[in-house]
Amino acid sequence: MIRSSNMQEGHPESVSSECNYNSKFSIPNSELNGGPIGIFDSGYGGLTILHGIRQLLPQYDYLYLGDNARAPYGTRSFDVVYEFTRQAVAKLFDMGCQLVILGCNTASAKALRTIQQNDLPQIGGDRRVLGIIRPTAEVIGSLTHTRHVGLFATEGTVRSQSYTLEIHKLFPDISVTGVACPFWVPLVEYNEADSPGADYFVKKRIDQLMRQDPQIDTIILGCTHYPLLLPKIHKYCPRGIRIVSQGEYVADSLQHYLQRHSDMEARCTKGGTVHYLTTENSDKFKEQAQLFLHEPVNVETITLGS
Repeated sequence: MIRSSNMQEGHPESVSSECNYNSKFSIPNSELNGGPIGIFDSGYGGLTILHGIRQLLPQYDYLYLGDNARAPYGTRSFDVVYEFTRQAVAKLFDMGCQLVILGCNTASAKALRTIQQNDLPQIGGDRRVLGIIRPTAEVIGSLTHTRHVGLFATEGTVRSQSYTLEIHKLFPDISVTGVACPFWVPLVEYNEADSPGADYFVKKRIDQLMRQDPQIDTIILGCTHYPLLLPKIHKYCPRGIRIVSQGEYVADSLQHYLQRHSDMEARCTKGGTVHYLTTENSDKFKEQAQLFLHEPVNVETITLGS
């Protein structure tokens, strides 16, 4: 579950009730303290997190922000990822969000803790920012039998060791082996996930991971793009290995969090709506979003930073 400790990857507490958006996604009336749940990602992958959350919690309003113009974040430095993520969180707060989910593993790994500890006291008030690594780490102990877990993620997430650290806090007996998959995100975003060429890159990383630890029985997809490669991943993974996508577990964790924090839950507005923001061309976002959501979306282009 998402916990409310400043020293953990998932951190929260209070917030309150309603706001309305017009068709141009205007900032809510300042007299109103409530707002939608914000979902942020550097690109499109966070749409898989949004989809999972909406499946379980369709009653809430959601505001999705993709920093597509500056993606990918995976190879960027900690300082750059932190600054970009801070700008996005501030934007979502400005637009009325009381609770923001970093639906991006790289942002969760490189920026979440600093934002929670250093920035929320200044810009957040009683608003909160949560990540997606901790919820995945919390369930992994019940999924692996051999206590050997694999991780596919971006280079930045693997190098950060965030999954290893979070899993070892809860399950120190579990061994975690990470492999970076630099070509997997482009395969998805260029609509090549189902192409024959994708087989080579998927099989190569699976073979690499299993060579490093043949005892692995559970693999975490530590990038929100990777679920779109699931048919290829299942095709080349050894029989019996469990593949863990994050959307379901993040949604469950968010539901439990809202149940434990009734003041925050009251501030999350409930109109069943979803709006989309991007720093990229809106037509391009619409086209790409349909790969993840299989439905048309309305989106507004915004600017982050100076």
